[in-house]
Amino acid sequence: MPLTATIRALGRAGLFALAVLRASTPTADFLAELTREIYKIGARSLPIIAVGGAFVGLSITLLGYRALETYGAANQVSILVGLGLYRELAPVLTALLFIGRAGSSIAAELGLMRATDQITALGLMAIDPVAKAVAPRFWAAVISVPLLVAFFVSFALVASWFQGVQIIGIDAGTFWQAMKDAVDFRADFITAFLKAAVFGGVAALTAAFVGYHAEPTIEGTSVATTRAVVNASLLVLMFNFVLSAFLFR
Repeated sequence: MPLTATIRALGRAGLFALAVLRASTPTADFLAELTREIYKIGARSLPIIAVGGAFVGLSITLLGYRALETYGAANQVSILVGLGLYRELAPVLTALLFIGRAGSSIAAELGLMRATDQITALGLMAIDPVAKAVAPRFWAAVISVPLLVAFFVSFALVASWFQGVQIIGIDAGTFWQAMKDAVDFRADFITAFLKAAVFGGVAALTAAFVGYHAEPTIEGTSVATTRAVVNASLLVLMFNFVLSAFLFR
């Protein structure tokens, strides 16, 4: 993509984000739509988040144990699990799973609205399509992703405990105490949910922007959905690096 086209696209995305923020008026209709979107893109994402969290907990516990056993520190594997989950893995992986499950849905729904002239019809009825179709989805993602991170971490820690204590044989008291001593509430716990809120907003805004401006055809909707997932995933990884560099110095 030429440099001028990239700059133009970034400018349009910035104006779109400002339009979403201006349209976020807490009216009764907005709150009702927000509640529906939280259920649709948040609650319905719980199964995939639970399964993903459990297998991540099992995997990093097994790999961490094998690595630390070489240095005689296998009983400290919970430190690796706790810090790894809160600082990097839980927010990033939850956001990526959310993009695959809900971000694609947001882009596809808005793309179909564009293809079937529903967005144009809202404008003709003097209804702001951004306030009606985009803003509730954006705020639903900002609210839902931190809650999904908590769900992800819960299943990952239970799976890690099962793998480390019940299968490998690490003392349960040592497992939990080491994690408690290593994980700091402000630096790790709160930061994880702050990153999750940012990732949720970035994912939803990217998916909504691509879907909202999709070509008004079925093929355009398909292309927009794929582009939304790719772009949102890359932006989450980029924002994760930036936030980690500033928050964990």
